[in-house]
Amino acid sequence: MIAALLLGRKGSVGFPGKNLYTILGRPLMVYPLLAALHARSVDRVYVSTDDEEIMDIGRQYGAEIIIRPPELATKEALGEHAYVHGYRCIRDELQKGGHDLEVIVLLFCNAATILAKTIDEGIGVLRSHQEYDSAVTVSCYNMWSPLRARKIGENGLLHPIVPFDFFGDPATLNCDRDSQGDVWFADMGVSIVRPRCLENLERGLLPQKWMGQKIFPLKQIAGCDVDFEWQIPGVEYWLRQNGFSETTTPYEKVNA
Repeated sequence: MIAALLLGRKGSVGFPGKNLYTILGRPLMVYPLLAALHARSVDRVYVSTDDEEIMDIGRQYGAEIIIRPPELATKEALGEHAYVHGYRCIRDELQKGGHDLEVIVLLFCNAATILAKTIDEGIGVLRSHQEYDSAVTVSCYNMWSPLRARKIGENGLLHPIVPFDFFGDPATLNCDRDSQGDVWFADMGVSIVRPRCLENLERGLLPQKWMGQKIFPLKQIAGCDVDFEWQIPGVEYWLRQNGFSETTTPYEKVNA
């Protein structure tokens, strides 16, 4: 059995109401929900939230609802712990029905840059490579290489986050954004993980410990999870490039 778990809480400091923000006539959360519902490999879809409106939308699309506990719905709470809670609820429910959970598809309500075919691709990879812990979407952002990252020091000036000698001889470094090769970031479109990753969360790699250690990259372009309103135009561009409009989706030619 394969389940998808969509995560989204009510509160947001940086962008209040982001999960329900309308893009191309649909709430943001509908896009990952559609991807899960149209993935051929996914058997059941769940939404974990403390938000009644998110619950209502989930039910409208046929998802099952998991009530997110208050202690996991604060701004200090980590998404990884909410994923573990949701996973345990799904695991226990399926076991009562005599089903085992093969893999779980983890999604965020604010991460719209995901397609059903990408989910199916990732599940296929894990089925072909039992040694892999997960398959996750990544996007190439060379302009954000750690070589370019800075922090503001106690003197109020900029300093490298990572010491330059970490990258080799500083005399060989330059300002070319591609000088360190391609830099891939997990864009939060989807994380397809084996149950062992959530059963043994602390063994996973930082910063997204739910991905385990052996992580397969599902490459895409310009994926991101929305934390600020200025990101919305980029997400809308991505959606249009991938077959969405106000009246159509890649899955069916209706206002889905």
